[in-house]
Amino acid sequence: MRKPRPLSHSTLRAVFLAVAAWIAALGVNAQELNCEVTVNTDQVTGSKQTFETLQQAISEYMNTTVFTNAQFAANEKIECRLFFTIKEYNDGNIVGDLQVQSLRPVYNSSYTSTLINFKDTKIEFDYTEGEPLIFSVNNMESQLTAILNFYAYLILAVDFDSFSPRGGEPYFERLASIVQMAQSSGESGWKAFEDTKNRSAVLSSYTDASTSGIRDMLYTYHRQGLDQMSVSVDKGRAAVTESLGALSKVAQVAPMSVALSMFRDAKLDELVNIYSKAPAEERTKVYKLLEPIYPTDTDRLEKIRKGSESR
Repeated sequence: MRKPRPLSHSTLRAVFLAVAAWIAALGVNAQELNCEVTVNTDQVTGSKQTFETLQQAISEYMNTTVFTNAQFAANEKIECRLFFTIKEYNDGNIVGDLQVQSLRPVYNSSYTSTLINFKDTKIEFDYTEGEPLIFSVNNMESQLTAILNFYAYLILAVDFDSFSPRGGEPYFERLASIVQMAQSSGESGWKAFEDTKNRSAVLSSYTDASTSGIRDMLYTYHRQGLDQMSVSVDKGRAAVTESLGALSKVAQVAPMSVALSMFRDAKLDELVNIYSKAPAEERTKVYKLLEPIYPTDTDRLEKIRKGSESR
């Protein structure tokens, strides 16, 4: 059981994942992530050995580093994925993209819900084959470990928020520290106001007072919505519908907030399924709420509006 988390959160994840396997998971593992790492090098030429070593190093870092004081049983680890696409490689300098995904189990089901599905297009760091990746809470050891730490704590923060109201606060605080240290390096991807979708913007979208309501939505949508559907589909779906109001509030004050595109990429397909059998009135309500926010996502929004009729 995760002692530092609120009891309700740790108990919930234990219930979700340990019904069939709890005996095998009696041993407690403090490491938090079950992270699949892929380094794609299709766009670069030459030897791939350096990138094979890099992939192994990142995998070991993400799956062996203890990022928190929370206690995780082996079957409680957060499922996540890092997919690096290398675009340039010159004298140890690596430039590319990073797709970050994380999943959350839904109570009393085999279904997992996507929490994060985000593409970072500002990945750049230096790496020498065999270079050790060193974790530090108080220092920035390298650009690569700063990027890895940022996404490890983002995954943790969003996951904890989905189980208890703003339960990820300690990890958002850690994210703020990482961004502050990295900004002093002058490297791309960290600067405030550099663009609307870099790592600084991602942090701000969750922590600025005007847009932080997205964090409350995480709890209502998942804990009060999806997790309740095994008891009552209608009540669970109603909570999901209620939670979506946070998107409208964010769109009103920050229409370019990366939080909106992050929600779209993680959740629109899921919403199509959630509302497939909903009453027409409810489908229409959700459609009218989402259409001004995502005017170019016509196909998926029409599927929500029409429900199972469109299938």
